[in-house]
Amino acid sequence: MSDTDTPKTEPARARALLSTADMKLLRRALESHARATEDREEIAKINALHHRLGTYVPSAD
Repeated sequence: MSDTDTPKTEPARARALLSTADMKLLRRALESHARATEDREEIAKINALHHRLGTYVPSAD
C-alpha cells in the first residue's frame, strides 16, 4: 500500500474550553474570594491565577 492510497486527514482544530464570559466570571469569583480570605499564601495563589487568566482575556471593564 502506498502513501497515495490513504487519505491524509488533518487533526481537528482545537476549540476553546471556556468562553470569554466564563473567563470574566472566573476572574470576578477570584477577586471576591481574595477579598474574603486573610490567608496570605492563598491570596498569593489567587493573585497568580488571576494574572494568568488576565493574560488570556484582556479586561474590558
